[in-house]
Amino acid sequence: MKRFFGDRAFYRRLFAVMIPILIQNVITNFVGLLDNIMVGRLGTEQMSGVAIVNQLIFVFSLCIFGGISGAGIFTTQFYGSRDDEGIRHTVRIKFCIIIAAVVLFAAGFILFGEKLIMQFLHEGEEELDLAATLAFGKDYLAVMLWQLLPFAVMQVYSGTLRETGETVVPMVAGVIAILVNLFLNWVLIFGKLGAPALGVRGAAIATLIARLAELGIVVVWAHTHTKRYTYIKGLYSSLRVPGALMRSVAVKGLPLLVNEVMWSAGMTMLNQCYSVRGLEVVSAVNISSTVSNLFFCSFFAMGSTVAIMVGRLLGAGEYERAVDEDRKLITFSVLLCTATGMVMAAVAPLVPEVYNTTPAVKALASSLLMVSAAMMPMDAFTNASYFTLRSGGKTFITFLFDSVFVWGVCVPVAFVLSRFTNLPIIPMFITVRCLDLIKCVIGYILIKKRTWVNNLTNIAE
Repeated sequence: MKRFFGDRAFYRRLFAVMIPILIQNVITNFVGLLDNIMVGRLGTEQMSGVAIVNQLIFVFSLCIFGGISGAGIFTTQFYGSRDDEGIRHTVRIKFCIIIAAVVLFAAGFILFGEKLIMQFLHEGEEELDLAATLAFGKDYLAVMLWQLLPFAVMQVYSGTLRETGETVVPMVAGVIAILVNLFLNWVLIFGKLGAPALGVRGAAIATLIARLAELGIVVVWAHTHTKRYTYIKGLYSSLRVPGALMRSVAVKGLPLLVNEVMWSAGMTMLNQCYSVRGLEVVSAVNISSTVSNLFFCSFFAMGSTVAIMVGRLLGAGEYERAVDEDRKLITFSVLLCTATGMVMAAVAPLVPEVYNTTPAVKALASSLLMVSAAMMPMDAFTNASYFTLRSGGKTFITFLFDSVFVWGVCVPVAFVLSRFTNLPIIPMFITVRCLDLIKCVIGYILIKKRTWVNNLTNIAE
């Protein structure tokens, strides 16, 4: 049992890293749920239009996450070896990546946004207005374009702070931003306190203001605490990055970037396949995914915890301890998510009832939530396996493990089932989700091989 469960000191370290990340994620997703409910109170078409655009923004968000994660692996290990200059170099690389991503995605959304939204609009059993859904989606996207850059810069700062041991400040900034977003949603969506009722456009404006508030808090804090985080000093004094480090980050980071873009695009494609069954499915999937994300915070937070704790040990050259703690972290993640899945299953029939939508959409959303709850232990294991491999720089393997699996297995199955069969949405969803059992087996084999046990910090020399 000692192989799978740690002592009190281990769990104190685990909770010190995980709890702030978990709190921020829970609050973010809880307010995201309230935000979703507020838009859902406007009607099914408004909720569907916003949901489609958010699915497109999700691809951008994962692109930013993947783009800076490659450099983040090195940041964590440089911190483990107390190399401030190495950390500065990785932050500069992160800024180059996000600027390129913002320009690329903004141009894509401006030029092809309407066509992308239309790919999700299909007639179903319910008589819903597709033209109105398209109009609401375009209104929402027009404002959301302005939050791309603040979001990306925020990810650079908050990610770097977490990788260097500061998890509380990003959490506090996130909580404040969330409260701002929630308050402004109430004011701008419904026209409270004398403000005009802007509907979905008001929801987008509230998100933009909240992003700016969060960014301002983190940037000001970071640059006023340089004695504690000495790598902030001289961060912008030079744009120089050693060629060897740039090449190493590119080699390790490019698979992560491509992986996150392809994985998020794959998830979007899966949702597009589900949408073929009708616009009511778009609404139900939106409700289900928004509620699920609140519970998925448990394994999302554990994934970040694995990357941070294991990455530090690898950077410090403590390989056997890294292997031992990784095993215990994975065990804790699976047990935590099993319990969380039980709670999720219990509330699955209740949450959809608060939405202003049709009984068919509510029933469908409840069923989707039950399926997702049953899959949580499996999701916890695959997620922890992914971050274990990534912490040791095995980014090409994670690329194969994650996005290639989605596009090579899940998407083809969903495409065939949606286009060439009359299989209802629930059996189709279960079939696609169960394919991840294959990933569990692959993840177990890869972790046991220990090829991820590597120290990456010597490349800066």
